[in-house]
Amino acid sequence: MEFKQSLSRRIVIAFVLMTLFVGGTFSIGIVETVHQVEERLISTELGGDLARFLKMESMEDWRHRPEPGQLFYFSGGPGDFALPDDLEHLTPGFHEVFRGDKSYHAFGEVVGGRRYVLLQDQSEFEEREQLLFGVVLVGFLISMGLSVLLGWLLARKVIEPVVRLSNQVRHPDQLLEQAPSLAPDYASDEVGRLAESFDTTLGLLRRALARERLFTSDVSHELRTPLMVLASSCELLQESPSLDERARKQVQRITRACEEMRELVQTFLLLARTNNDETLVTPQASLAEVADELVALWRDAAQAKGLEFRYQRGEPGAVRYNAILLRSVLGNLLRNALHYTESGHIQLELGAQGFVVEDSGVGIPEEEREAMFQPFVRGGSARGEGLGLGLSLVQRICEGQGWHVDLSSALPRGCRFEVNLAAEAH
Repeated sequence: MEFKQSLSRRIVIAFVLMTLFVGGTFSIGIVETVHQVEERLISTELGGDLARFLKMESMEDWRHRPEPGQLFYFSGGPGDFALPDDLEHLTPGFHEVFRGDKSYHAFGEVVGGRRYVLLQDQSEFEEREQLLFGVVLVGFLISMGLSVLLGWLLARKVIEPVVRLSNQVRHPDQLLEQAPSLAPDYASDEVGRLAESFDTTLGLLRRALARERLFTSDVSHELRTPLMVLASSCELLQESPSLDERARKQVQRITRACEEMRELVQTFLLLARTNNDETLVTPQASLAEVADELVALWRDAAQAKGLEFRYQRGEPGAVRYNAILLRSVLGNLLRNALHYTESGHIQLELGAQGFVVEDSGVGIPEEEREAMFQPFVRGGSARGEGLGLGLSLVQRICEGQGWHVDLSSALPRGCRFEVNLAAEAH
């Protein structure tokens, strides 16, 4: 399973795990050391006391009594000194003995076949031991809390240059040719090498964008002249009285194709330039003006195909937009609807925030809709010689202008494209 935590959280987790390991090991070591020291010290003390008892027994001097908290037993001892049954099998050395709710430290010896046992109440020692364990536990918890705090502070300090580099890389100005290098702002460490890698990648990207803009501009500029020649020739042919009706319709189709190509060239030329180029003066038009013009252009083509063209003009308002780009978006959607609709209708509906283009064509499956706005992607029912660039161009224009295009299914079948133009109001 992939670990998808943020870098700062990973640093905090590493600090906590390190403290858990070191602090836990240290705490366990303290507890174990206390037990070892307890056993050695108590066994030495009880062993000495038991040796004195044994010496007194050999001298038949029983005036010495066990100290408070101690109990002395031996095999065959009189009265209170008699060895209880629960201690008869106690081996020589140090032991812990539990009697009810009390616990004792015990030390046993076997001399001359007789078993001797000395007990000492360990209640007071256990209280001190519990206090020590409590201090160790509190210290461990405090160290865990400090590790979280120190890890968080260190994480902020460590990732600060990474966050700053990330913000610099994402800034739109980094795509400008005059953008300064990033590496000089950082030390010669891992972040500095990362900044150098970004400088190299951004440099390649800037050069690629510059070549793309230059190529698009050159192609768009060079196509204007042959398009003007075609348009002029078509105008002259339409004025010729020798053309029959069939030839005149063919010339009109050529004229319409030339106009579409001219608008497409203008669109590419605008997209090739920077979005913030205020020196570029583009014609402005309202949604109604652009829609009226395109409806007049596409209605005949739809009717010639046997389709019903529905136009609901509504009240789109007087907001003005970039006429070339708006015409390209609406024109591509109408062209797409005409291309993929064999029967039924094509509908254009204008609104206060934008417009809707709907058709009763083949439709697009839901699993393919997200990819339809990518270049060179065509639906599974694609026909004709299209390259799949129309919707990609629509998406690119909308993103650049702050518009939003949404694709959904029309009922009972077909496609519904809804374009929101609210973000581009002037």
